Amino acid sequence: MQIRWGICSAGKISHDFTVALRTLPAENHQVVAVAARDLKHALEFAQKHSIPRAYGSYEELAKDPEIDVVYVGTIHPHHLAVGNLFMNAKKNILCEKPLAMNLKEVQQLIATAKKNDVFLMEAVWTRFFPVSVEINRLLSRGEVGEVKVVRADFGVPLTHVVRSVQKELGGGALLDIGIYCVQFVLMVFNGEKPESIQATGVCLDTGVDEAMIVTLKFSGHRLAVCTCTITAQLPNEALIAGTKGTIKVPAHMWCPTSLMVNGVESHYPVPEPALPLNFINSTGMSYEAEEVRRCLLNGLKESSRMSHADSALLAEIMDEARRQVGVVYSQDSQ
Repeated sequence: MQIRWGICSAGKISHDFTVALRTLPAENHQVVAVAARDLKHALEFAQKHSIPRAYGSYEELAKDPEIDVVYVGTIHPHHLAVGNLFMNAKKNILCEKPLAMNLKEVQQLIATAKKNDVFLMEAVWTRFFPVSVEINRLLSRGEVGEVKVVRADFGVPLTHVVRSVQKELGGGALLDIGIYCVQFVLMVFNGEKPESIQATGVCLDTGVDEAMIVTLKFSGHRLAVCTCTITAQLPNEALIAGTKGTIKVPAHMWCPTSLMVNGVESHYPVPEPALPLNFINSTGMSYEAEEVRRCLLNGLKESSRMSHADSALLAEIMDEARRQVGVVYSQDSQ
């Protein structure tokens, strides 16, 4: 059965997601419509990607009866309103990360999904990469013994990107890229809630975090450290240290194509793109698209690999880290 996709927003990430979908069999995935707030952008996007229908508003896309699922590629301050729009129109959605600006908004989106009996998943694409699937397999087999320490870092210079530094656009290191480090830790520890959260960070003049270090303590004397920055290049690796060995995810830990288990490296290349990409390894978004298809074919309303509870815990931890560092968005007081 073919899954018919609608693309919401004609920006860079939507371009890459559409290119990723094209690497999958056409009989399984088809992009049938795209919407942007400017019809000209939607038409250009549709022409570039050979998409039959283009809309100049999200409302028109929500009313299109021939769509099974919408990919929401807007910036995150818009996720709540846009997500609610589509789900209230009985559309399943795959929403870019972070799912929303804070836990309260995440809970509202989950409630809307349940009320309308539709599928909702946060597009934490990393979780669906073959490397992540292999990590889960190794951990379930006890390959490195008892996991004691997890470390993940993600730092790239992004201060030239307006979206990354402006508070009203959801800027800041944690919500944009630090989220990948936190989700990695939660994946390793099976969605367990940490016993304590300690965050320290520094902010730009705009009031968003330019860098943050978040230390999480879990039951059984297990620790995790997440480091993120938008002002410097970090190694962008992740490490799982256990009593019997280590698992290392070399750069780029958010879209990994290799894995080192006790010093032995394996490679998992992503599909080749048919068009140039805006971001590295973006064809790896095909893995999350396949998960969405699997869930829809099985009548599931959430994915067990990135569940509603996973999204809520991720938001809860980031809320507390931001509170400690003093990063406040307008959405926090609403």
